[in-house]
Amino acid sequence: MTLLNVNGYGKLYVVATPIGNLADISFRAIEVLKKVDLIAAEDTRHVQMLLQHYGITNKLVSLHQHNEDKASSVLLEKLREGISIALVSDAGTPLLSDPGMPLVKMVKDAGLDVVPIPGACALIAALSAAGLPVTQFSFEGFLPRTSSARKTFFKERASSPRTWVFYESCHRILASLQDMAEILSPDRQIVIARELTKLHETIVKTSLGEALVLVEQNSNMRKGEFVVIVDGATVDKKEQLMTPDQEKILRVLLGECSIKTAVAMAVEITGLRKKLLYQAALIMDEEKTA
Repeated sequence: MTLLNVNGYGKLYVVATPIGNLADISFRAIEVLKKVDLIAAEDTRHVQMLLQHYGITNKLVSLHQHNEDKASSVLLEKLREGISIALVSDAGTPLLSDPGMPLVKMVKDAGLDVVPIPGACALIAALSAAGLPVTQFSFEGFLPRTSSARKTFFKERASSPRTWVFYESCHRILASLQDMAEILSPDRQIVIARELTKLHETIVKTSLGEALVLVEQNSNMRKGEFVVIVDGATVDKKEQLMTPDQEKILRVLLGECSIKTAVAMAVEITGLRKKLLYQAALIMDEEKTA
């Protein structure tokens, strides 16, 4: 494994670490963590337990959401000096709702190498065992903290035909489901995955109404870390058909207007139903920002 690029600069390795079970780490990840000059960690005390488990003695520096802008500049200079660095989060794949984006962007913009070391990811683990469509899905990160913002979030996604996924904490899982139940139909299928790969791992697929009752009545279902997966809205196949010209009109309008305005104008121009155009606009907007 070459830790330097052809110009003698160090490489930044983005290393996925276990999300619970310490055995869920690749041989390559262990090798990288042993051989790099420096490990940048979200919480050095937390990562130290993983390193001790695998007999890894390496220098740790802190890189978290409160210092990452300043720390990233320092780490970039170290890479330029030929120092190799591994970036890790507390658990799973860095940058997915974890710190690290400023550093990776800075290093890429500087023309230096960023090397992904794939591995555990709560998002992908939950999707793989969910039993819901995963050909197309959107990942929404953590939900807003306030009830009103969450309800707006759910309203914006209520008609999307895609599966969508979000992370939630034990402190807000019940409130989030209660807000969701005010917006979505109680028979909408969802999956609640908690404590993935850990001793009390639980993956429940059920209707939103039944999920809410379960979380309300079972205190254990309000403990741990959560991935929630929501089935996309059912769309009448008769309403799914748009001609290429109609799609082009909607895309052009979306390039100039908000979704709401573009849909309203497209209804007037094409004569298609607002529901169909709105669902298509959401998909187009997601593709544009992906």
